Amino acid sequence: MPGHVGGQAVMLIPQRAPGVEQTTLPPDYQRILVAVRQAAGPVRARQVGEMLGVDISVRAKLEPLRGKLVRLADRGRLRKLPDGRFTTRL
Repeated sequence: MPGHVGGQAVMLIPQRAPGVEQTTLPPDYQRILVAVRQAAGPVRARQVGEMLGVDISVRAKLEPLRGKLVRLADRGRLRKLPDGRFTTRL
């Protein structure tokens, strides 16, 4: 859902709540959630990047992905473990 903050268009990631479906997320966030769910356990941003075909050898390509993972965790859609790995919510 696009929104505006300070006159600039921004992408709003809704909080996880009853009745708010995954389909309300932008497509790249949906792909991230699917990749984390398909993993055999908690994953690092680098592993998610490999699953999504991101060039993980370049840190500048991996940091935006890490930011999206953190954003999904902040909104209650993923869980960030103390060691920096991500997993699905229980």
